[in-house]
Amino acid sequence: MLNFLPGKLIGLFSFLFYVVNTIFWLLPILLFSLLKALFPFNITQKVFSYLLDLMASNWVAVNSINQKLFTKTNIVITGLNGLNKKDWYLVLANHQSWVDILVLQRALHGEIPFLKFFLKKELIYVPLLGLAWWALDFPFMKRHTQAFLRKNPHLRGQDLETTRKACAKFKYKPVSVMSFIEGTRFTPEKHQQQNSPFQHLLKPKAGGISFVLDAMGEHLTTIVDVSIYYPDGIPSFADLLCGRVKDVHVNIRTLNIKEEFGDNFFDGRANKAEFQKWLTQFWHDKDAKLTEMMSAQQLNK
Repeated sequence: MLNFLPGKLIGLFSFLFYVVNTIFWLLPILLFSLLKALFPFNITQKVFSYLLDLMASNWVAVNSINQKLFTKTNIVITGLNGLNKKDWYLVLANHQSWVDILVLQRALHGEIPFLKFFLKKELIYVPLLGLAWWALDFPFMKRHTQAFLRKNPHLRGQDLETTRKACAKFKYKPVSVMSFIEGTRFTPEKHQQQNSPFQHLLKPKAGGISFVLDAMGEHLTTIVDVSIYYPDGIPSFADLLCGRVKDVHVNIRTLNIKEEFGDNFFDGRANKAEFQKWLTQFWHDKDAKLTEMMSAQQLNK
C-alpha cells in the first residue's frame, strides 16, 4: 500500500511498526504471565492461557497488517483447506530464513490454533521474553547428546519425559506444535557439509518430532506439511522489511497421523527404524514438491 516509498524508508517504518506492536502486546502478556504464576489453579491457568493466546494471536494479526501495508510481498498459498481451530496439529516445514516464521504465522493465522514452538530450556532465562514464552505455554526442552548419555546412562529417557511434561498442558486445549526438523536454516554451505541426499533440503532429524508424537500421539490428529519457496532467493528479515521480497509460495498438505503411524508406532526398536524410514520418504516428497514449485514458477515467467 505504501510501497511507493524508498525501500530504506519502508524498512524503517515497518521495523518501527513491529517494535510498537510487540511492545503493545508484550506488556499485557507479561502482566497476565505474572498473574498466571501467582494463581496456579486449574481454572485460572486455563483462563489465563486462553487470554494470553488471544493476545499473541492479535500480535500476529497486526504483524500481517504491517506486511500488507508497507511491502509488496505476495504470499501465494495452495492446499489451505480442511483445517480448523478445534484440532491438534503438528506443523512441519523446511527452514531457510527467519522470514519463514512470519510467513507461517501469516499463512496459518486463523486457520489452526496459535503456533507453539519448541524452545531450548536456556531461553526461559531471556529477560521478559522468557516469561512471556512460559506463560504462552511454549514447551521448553533440555536435550542430552549421545556422548553425554554414554557418560550418564541413568538419564536415558529423560528427554522424552521432559517432552511429555511439556506437552501435558496441551491435552485440554487445541494446539499447533511447530517444528523445523532440519534443526537449522538451509544454506548451500551446510548442504555441502552434510553431503545431503536432498536437492533443496538439509537432512531431517527424527528425535524431536518422534518425541512429540510419542508424548502427544493420543491428541495430535494431523500433520500439516508446509513447503516454503522464495522465487527471488532466500531473503533476510531486512529484505522483508524493505519490501524486497516480492513473492512467497507456500504449499500445504495434511496427513492423518493415525493412518500414517497407527496406535503403537513408537514401541520398540523396529518401529523407530520404520519411523526413520517414513521420515526420509516424507522429506524426499517435500524435496520433490519444492522442485515442482520451482519448475512451475520458471514456466510462469
